[in-house]
Amino acid sequence: MSTAPGTPRTKTGLAPATPTTARLAGSHVLQASPHYTTTRRHSLYGTEDRVVIDPGSRIWKVGFSGEGKPRDVFYADAKNYGSLWNWSRATDPVEKAEQDNMLAINLERCMRSVFHESLLAEPKARKVILVEHPLMPLYIKDMLAHILFSNLQVPSISFASSHLLTLLSIGRITGLVLDCGHLESTALPIFAARPLFPQLRTTPLAGSRFSSHIRALLLLFGSYLPPPATLSAAVNVPAANRTTRVPQEILTDAVIEDIKTRCCFVSDALESSLSDVRASSPAGDDPSDHEPPPSSDPAMSESEFSRGSHGQESAAESEFSIISHPTHPTTGGEARNENHLQVLANMYMRHSTATDLHMRVVPPVSQQTGTGRGTLIIPGWVRERAAEVLFEGGDVDESSVAEVILDALLKVPLDLRKTMASSILITGGTAMLPGFIPRLHTELLRATAPLNISSTRSRPTYDRYASLRPLVPHFAILNNPAPVPSSSARANVNAGKAPAFTPATMAWVGGSLAGALKTGGVEVAREKWDESDPSQTDQDDDVVMVLPASEHVPRNVIPDWTRGPLPAGAPPAVALKLPPSPQAVGA
Repeated sequence: MSTAPGTPRTKTGLAPATPTTARLAGSHVLQASPHYTTTRRHSLYGTEDRVVIDPGSRIWKVGFSGEGKPRDVFYADAKNYGSLWNWSRATDPVEKAEQDNMLAINLERCMRSVFHESLLAEPKARKVILVEHPLMPLYIKDMLAHILFSNLQVPSISFASSHLLTLLSIGRITGLVLDCGHLESTALPIFAARPLFPQLRTTPLAGSRFSSHIRALLLLFGSYLPPPATLSAAVNVPAANRTTRVPQEILTDAVIEDIKTRCCFVSDALESSLSDVRASSPAGDDPSDHEPPPSSDPAMSESEFSRGSHGQESAAESEFSIISHPTHPTTGGEARNENHLQVLANMYMRHSTATDLHMRVVPPVSQQTGTGRGTLIIPGWVRERAAEVLFEGGDVDESSVAEVILDALLKVPLDLRKTMASSILITGGTAMLPGFIPRLHTELLRATAPLNISSTRSRPTYDRYASLRPLVPHFAILNNPAPVPSSSARANVNAGKAPAFTPATMAWVGGSLAGALKTGGVEVAREKWDESDPSQTDQDDDVVMVLPASEHVPRNVIPDWTRGPLPAGAPPAVALKLPPSPQAVGA
């Protein structure tokens, strides 16, 4: 009769083993905890890992090198969701000093939060890799270095280009990287791990313009249901009778950020062109009957509309109204612009399949009667077509994101164009919009398509990207989630083959890889930093005060590609003089 095996009570002949850790053959590395599935020791228990910091103007990403994702991602201004800095700096010395002082305080707060709250690490024992944007102002880099060296006393800082680190994260060293951030979108070609900075191209059409465009569209075409004055009114009064235009107060930066990240997406390009929109306009409002404004398009474009409304947000509550029911008389130019926007909205509504969303928001102070929150009604076509502002080009100073890539391709040498066109990489927070990357590929093809020149047109049309038309079959975006088959074998091999990292964290992942390989950008040691400032040598190391950037000149130890000499090209060809032959000498 078989019995169930029991638990052995005595020692067996098996040799004792310790399964908690496992030592690798030929290595001194111990297996980490079961919750950390790598052969490296956890970053909190070792000091060999570097701290990787990606300081954006709005969002910071921090963590340890050798890890696949950041430990913490946080807003630099957690209360207002605003930017720490922008590209406009005060000209008045007093105002500039106050602005720089506030920036230094905020940067110090963020840096202390990185080490003491997010990573729980000792800054004196950690080297830092700082992911820097190619166009980051030098005074901001000097502030970051001053805080890390003088206050937190880190051993060294390595400055690494964000575009180069983005390429390293997918295992490549050559490509064209487009970073769609908050303040601007920047395209930078990189060849053999060398950024070609003179070929850098940028445009202000990025997350900031996208946010202001959403705000302007909601003020014009959105609806708002205020909270009922009494509980009985919520049942007896229909919602249609309570609908009003959207108050300016409820469209805070936090609400716009929530709408942008959770509600908006990018749809396919419409087949109907802007000429069809003008054809559908009433005859009395034909833009050709009036003097055109100084823009490439006679009617107000979406980019101009969002830019103008962004500068008039303080007066938007009294000026904006629903287009179909104007509340004040308008001039001829304003009427034409409003009519064009209304026709454009009607066209988007006809081709839109997105549904309207109802979002609960905090009502203005005058409507906070204790009966609940207000409801913001977001039209479906606004969610679907608000990103059109990013793909609308034609302006010299505000090129579209597709035109930025094409302009960078025009600047690179001819023998590198095919390689760059087939190795395009998209990164940045704005690129995380659903459908953004496939739409960008479509816009590249549309921008390089042959121009449809009418026979009645007398003036010649400048074909801006005619020289790039042979590269159309080779266009390939490495992280395209839906690549289109092409006739080029190079494009089919590269398109969509990049690892599926989040576009917003690719630069940080590249910095983590560079730190694990003990490589990176230019490393500045703290001793070298102290030597560059003789006035600070006699101070006590324990008491060091942070000074605004306006009170001291940025030090020369900080790497800056705009100050250094450009790499020299190939030496000029010189005809070599051959020595005379013996026969000639004898003659």
